[in-house]
Amino acid sequence: MKKSSYIRYVSVVAASSVLLGLPLSSQAEAPQVKQTVFMEGLENPWDMAFLSDGTMFVTEKCKGLSVRLPDGTVNNLLGMGGTDGYSMTADDLFCNGQAGMNGVALDPDFDSNRTVFVYSASRMGDDPATNRVLRLTVSDDFSSVSDRTDIVENIPYKQAPTDHPFGDAGAHNGGRIRFSPDGFLYVTTGDNHNSSLPQFGDNLGSKVLRIDRDGKAAPTNADALPDGFDARTYTYGHRNVQGIAFHPQSQQPIITEHGPWHTDEVNALVPGGNSGWDPRPNMAGRGDCPDDYCGYEPNQNEGMDPEERRKYMPMTDFETYPDAMKPLWTNNNYSQGISSAAFLAGEQWGDWDGRLVVSFLGIGFGDTPVGQRINVIHLVPEGPEIVDNTEMPLSAGPARFRGLVMGPDGSLYAATDEGQIHRFTPE
Repeated sequence: MKKSSYIRYVSVVAASSVLLGLPLSSQAEAPQVKQTVFMEGLENPWDMAFLSDGTMFVTEKCKGLSVRLPDGTVNNLLGMGGTDGYSMTADDLFCNGQAGMNGVALDPDFDSNRTVFVYSASRMGDDPATNRVLRLTVSDDFSSVSDRTDIVENIPYKQAPTDHPFGDAGAHNGGRIRFSPDGFLYVTTGDNHNSSLPQFGDNLGSKVLRIDRDGKAAPTNADALPDGFDARTYTYGHRNVQGIAFHPQSQQPIITEHGPWHTDEVNALVPGGNSGWDPRPNMAGRGDCPDDYCGYEPNQNEGMDPEERRKYMPMTDFETYPDAMKPLWTNNNYSQGISSAAFLAGEQWGDWDGRLVVSFLGIGFGDTPVGQRINVIHLVPEGPEIVDNTEMPLSAGPARFRGLVMGPDGSLYAATDEGQIHRFTPE
């Protein structure tokens, strides 16, 4: 996007929250929320996972996995090749672009099995890089990890880019992992700027996976999938899913899906569902596109109306896939880097108890970020349907909010690309 186009874009987006589909809440009273810095001095923290006593595991994209104990002590557990000060390093683990050590999740039975899972980019010898899900055992004193087992080894990773105007290697990498209430591990992946991934089941890109703790497919996955799909797949046809959470009443998985300069989405998943993303060329009136990927092509035409761009390259292509999952919310033809998701929990949140929160990285050139925020969404299980969508007050200011997790103290924690963990506490 040229700078002149971007300036016009910023002026439109910043003009009114109504443009963003964010009606002010008239049905609920927002709690008073205090935003503080809980942890700082990190390098691109990406995700967090808590134990009930406040012990927090945290990933740094280009460093590794660490744990912060309740007394503030930080132990570095699993580091990438070339990092120092970790109890274990792995030469195959690396970072580039959006890829590196991304998601982290604790086994629901951690107290008895001491097991933690991470999602990381890996390059074994001369083999092409992939993304992997690693299972590790944490020592009793939280000082080290051992027993590495790669339970998923073949999640696609974007290799060194060819001559196209898109992102670097490691782009559209997915990476969030979360356990569902019924004990299965969900893994979100991206399309790698590769149009052959989303609508085809012979790969794990552009998918949400549903697996057990050994990396095997959940038993009922295959029942809802088209023929020929990898049985670890739960849903497909995604662009770049970076957030997943489970509705506290229905337990339905809810995802955040990053759009192509338009139409960030919040989606409710159903088994075998197609999210409708298909950036292949020569479909529905498209011509040839750079590197056979049409995901951005219409946005390079300044004369095209935003609505026409959306129709040309829709995030959810109902014309081609009429049975695709219908988004619960779209960003009104804008993308501002939707990232993570969580559900607020506890009476301290008042009317916001049980509401969905989704984070945004924002976009911008230099010192002009737009859209950095956390939305608070009232999502009822019937439908499901969004009945209210407002914004979290940011008393300490905006940031590139990368990951959201509820802490055992009832506060919401947010990892930021600026190297901090923010804590949002209702007062």
